[in-house]
Amino acid sequence: MKPRACLILCFALCLCLGEGQDKNSKKTSKEEPVKFNTKNRDACEMTVSGQEDLKLKITCTKPGSSYWCEYTGKPSICRSFNTNPKQYWHQVSLELRKTTNACQGSSVLKPNMCQKAPADAHMKQVASSFKAAMQKPAPVKPAQAKPASKAPPVKKAQKPAQIKPSPSSQSEADKMAEEHCWESLQGICSYFIGLFQG
Repeated sequence: MKPRACLILCFALCLCLGEGQDKNSKKTSKEEPVKFNTKNRDACEMTVSGQEDLKLKITCTKPGSSYWCEYTGKPSICRSFNTNPKQYWHQVSLELRKTTNACQGSSVLKPNMCQKAPADAHMKQVASSFKAAMQKPAPVKPAQAKPASKAPPVKKAQKPAQIKPSPSSQSEADKMAEEHCWESLQGICSYFIGLFQG
C-alpha cells in the first residue's frame, strides 16, 4: 500500500509542477498588453501570442480612425530574450514610441538586446491595415477592362473615315494584302484592311 501511495503522490506532484511550468511559460509568451503612445500621440496597445513562433499584434487609435499590424518571429532564438522577455518587449515598445505611426515605422523590429541574433529571431511585419487598404484600389483587372470598352467606340469612329481612306493607309493595306492574302483575294483583303486601318 505504501509504495503505491508514494507513486500516486509523486505522480500528482509531477502533474502539479508541470502545470505550473506551463503557466509560467505561457506568461512569458503571452505577456499582458503593453500600452504606449507614438510621436503623434496615437494610443497603441501591443499583445503577444504563441509559444515558439510568436505573433505580435499592434492596434492603435487616433482621433477619427484606427489602424493595426502584425509581426511574427522567433525571438526565443536570441539568448537575451530567454533570460529577460519583459525587457525585450519593453525595448520593442520603446522602438515603436519613436515612430509617428506604429505600423509604418519599420518592417522588421530588432531590439538592442537581440540585434546580433539570426534573422529568424527578429519580428517581421506580415500584415497591416495599411497594406490591406493599399491592395484594394490597385487591382489591374478593372484597368484592363477599360481599354477593351474603349475599343468598340474607336471602331465606330473609324467607319466615317472608311469612306475616304488616306493614300498612305491604302498603300499599307495593299502591302499587307500582298503579304497575307492569296493573289485572287488581294483586292478584297486590301479593302478590308484599309477599312480597319482608317
